[in-house]
Amino acid sequence: MKTTAISFEFFPPKTADGIEKLRETRAQLAKFNPEFFSVTFGAGGSTRDRTMDTVLEIQQEGFQAAPHISCVSSSKEEIRELLQTYQARGIKRLVALRGDVPSGEVSAGDFKYAVELVEFIRAETGSHFHIEVAAYPEFHPEARTPAADLLNLKRKVDAGADSAITQYFYNADAYFRFIDQCAATGINIPIVPGIMPIYNITQLARFSSVCGAEIPRWLKMRLEEYGDDIESLRAFGVDVVSELCETLQTWGVPSLHFYTLNRSTIISNIIENISE
Repeated sequence: MKTTAISFEFFPPKTADGIEKLRETRAQLAKFNPEFFSVTFGAGGSTRDRTMDTVLEIQQEGFQAAPHISCVSSSKEEIRELLQTYQARGIKRLVALRGDVPSGEVSAGDFKYAVELVEFIRAETGSHFHIEVAAYPEFHPEARTPAADLLNLKRKVDAGADSAITQYFYNADAYFRFIDQCAATGINIPIVPGIMPIYNITQLARFSSVCGAEIPRWLKMRLEEYGDDIESLRAFGVDVVSELCETLQTWGVPSLHFYTLNRSTIISNIIENISE
């Protein structure tokens, strides 16, 4: 493979069958020698336990694991306990996020923004953890302005973030412009592009409407042309995402971070394409 490092994101499975399928997915993706596997995190005790169980299993298999930590619905004491456990187990990397704002039924927790979580992690653990944060080339859907969104990222960097992983995108120019704007704002950490494979148009449209990622008109129309021919749609998606990754590699990105949705086949095809 080219010198670009790669990493993969999983979500913690809810069932015994899901756990087994994720093990199979990890085994398939491990052959690409990833820098780390990250595991998402949700509000509520059972979800957090599943995140930790998945992270520790990945670590026991000999890979670096990076748990997500979300500040939504979390108390300082809960986060402190998580940090102490991860430190004691030798985890060295975290992904620190605000997380999705809960409905009125759930407490917002002691932290309002991700920058507060980054500050807390640094105050509690010093330089033990490499802290990843989120970045948005097409800007956070709740951002008042693009400039405000950039300043929010700058605050996270100033609070101690070591690197950032972007929301997914399909327009490479959006990423390149974002990197230029970050440099002009004094943001000097590595900003790793997040890569989302294309599985089906309905799912992708739903994800994109929530996170603010743009599906370019030409891409949306081409995907819609395939209708129920999922096999052809996915083959086309592999070509599109492979070309995007090759463009990013040529430009010299620090790494590529793949959102796996706990699947391996399509991502394996993309990585094999860009390794030739």
